[in-house]
Amino acid sequence: MSKLQDNQIGKVFQTSNHKAFIAFLTAGDPTPDCTVKYILEMERAGADLIEIGIPFSDPTAEGVVIQDANIRALQGGMTTDGAFDIVRQVRERSQIALAFMTYANPVFHYGCERFFARCEELCVGAIIVPDLPYEEKQEMEGAARAHNVALVSMIAPTSRERIQMIAREASGFIYVVSSMGVTGVRSEISTDLESMVESIRQVTDVPCAIGFGISTPKQARHMAQVSDGAIVGSAIVKIIAQDGEQAGPAIYEYVKSMKEAVSQA
Repeated sequence: MSKLQDNQIGKVFQTSNHKAFIAFLTAGDPTPDCTVKYILEMERAGADLIEIGIPFSDPTAEGVVIQDANIRALQGGMTTDGAFDIVRQVRERSQIALAFMTYANPVFHYGCERFFARCEELCVGAIIVPDLPYEEKQEMEGAARAHNVALVSMIAPTSRERIQMIAREASGFIYVVSSMGVTGVRSEISTDLESMVESIRQVTDVPCAIGFGISTPKQARHMAQVSDGAIVGSAIVKIIAQDGEQAGPAIYEYVKSMKEAVSQA
């Protein structure tokens, strides 16, 4: 097993028959202290891996729920350094597996080497960058790999003949995009995910987790049956938008129900 696969992210999926529940929230929404508190609540509820969104002014892959969370966080003064400080505070109390989700611009603006050195220092095991094309990933991958951070590959329904090409070079885990378009809750997911995952598994044993549009326990259980885990973002961010600084109990109950559903897969 490579060094990358041996980091925290790989261990999320290593337990025999283990299906992972991956939760997302935006750093600084509604406040940095709340983000720390909500991460710890999600861990207590059973989340296996937590994605922390570093807010950006032009989050092209996001639907309105996460776009609005980005706006709230940026208006509150959240920065890349602020996101790292949130992780530092979490690390004082927890070793939960963490990943960043952000865009290429904040990483390049911060400086790739500096960014990934801080990730390694704080044990952030992966990064997801939706606007980084496969053909241009070398610009970021070298620094990430040098600091034991997995640059997570995203495979969408439109990837088709590129699926296996992308999967062969994947590390950490593969983010399988369930639906066309941007993030957001969907009542129905009709993509042939089984064939996508089967195609991936022909060329790699890197775990696959499915995201975009998942909001109910039934959906999460189905996605975990098809793959190695389910990723949920907008539904959690919506709870935070509704309940603000009092969202802790609702987040805990929701994540607990979703983890239980994934565990039944």
